[in-house]
Amino acid sequence: MKVLVINCGSSSLKYQLIDSETESVLAKGLCERIGIDGALTHQPAGKDKIKSTPAMPDHKTAIGIVIDQLTDKENGVVESLDEIGAVGHRIVHGGEKFTKSCLITDEVIKEVEECSVFAPLHNPAGLIGVRACQELMPGLPMVAVFDTAFHQTMPEKAFLYGIPRKYYDEDGIRRYGFHGTSHQFVSLETAKMLGKDIKDLKIIVCHLGNGASVTAVKGGESVDTSMGLTPLEGLIMGTRSGDLDPAIVEFIANKENKTASEVLNILNKESGVYGLSGVSSDFRDVKAARAEGNKAAAAALDAYAYRVAKYIGAYTAAMNGVDAITFTAGLGENDDITRAAICEYLGYLGADLDKEKNKVAGEPAVISKDDAKVKLLCIPTNEELMIARDTVALVK
Repeated sequence: MKVLVINCGSSSLKYQLIDSETESVLAKGLCERIGIDGALTHQPAGKDKIKSTPAMPDHKTAIGIVIDQLTDKENGVVESLDEIGAVGHRIVHGGEKFTKSCLITDEVIKEVEECSVFAPLHNPAGLIGVRACQELMPGLPMVAVFDTAFHQTMPEKAFLYGIPRKYYDEDGIRRYGFHGTSHQFVSLETAKMLGKDIKDLKIIVCHLGNGASVTAVKGGESVDTSMGLTPLEGLIMGTRSGDLDPAIVEFIANKENKTASEVLNILNKESGVYGLSGVSSDFRDVKAARAEGNKAAAAALDAYAYRVAKYIGAYTAAMNGVDAITFTAGLGENDDITRAAICEYLGYLGADLDKEKNKVAGEPAVISKDDAKVKLLCIPTNEELMIARDTVALVK
């Protein structure tokens, strides 16, 4: 079966067409500046990227353009839509309603709309993609795959905040976690690489990039994760602050005469490595600045690695042990220096990094010493493939 995977943003749309039998990507691309002037990058497997600037006044038009590219006589990869068996949609927030992926119905759409209170930018955008696909591909099965679903196995002790219980009971305020498809995919791949049954493993997955999170996976289930009600909680990230004293919001608001929303904008978009370094949210730029003697850049990178290591220690305690620690996502799977900096804190676990094996980027590898008690791995994430797998499982 061929599955079209759609990841819809407010003004962008990423897509991949995946052959579920071979799990190979037949084509992928990105529609940008939807509603503005439009830009398309399309890449059939084995060919160069094709760039164009078609008008994209709305998402329906953008998806129509994607279909045209996939079925194009010269650069297409299928002869018609009849070759596509289903569409898998990434939906950011499923609240407590969705503990796993599901076929999209009118009722599901209504419930996803209700969850938009927790993801006001992302969920409506995802539903725009769903509705556009339903119009252009009527009758084709559609599946919703939720970023939050994998973490719905967290126990109450892990997801409750220490605030009056009524805010959870009445408003659903709790820790939900994100990057679920990535953590699920990588934990499964970790077990596969180690030749073990995932039910017998305690794994810590470090999804490290501009957005970053750590998840404790015990027996194949998420038992704790660093992001919370929103993606702001947890690690220091590219522009997000991560964990902080909530009183800081009031302090900054009073000092600079800002609203709570304005302060949250600072915490989401002007903080993290960018805010600490004063250089950039791109780790390559920050590392270059450190190499030139920039002390603020060095402090930002040290704080980043330290925070990741702290979460690894916390989740080792939460699971009463750990068998494997896996690094993934843009920074985690490509940056040996950051991995090494984090692993400097992990000697007490017996997680001994092999410096030569660690010189790997973008490829799956065990990077710990052969006799290490706790295995260290680098595994590229593939959220689109996880979405395709879930989609196939529901429509077959």
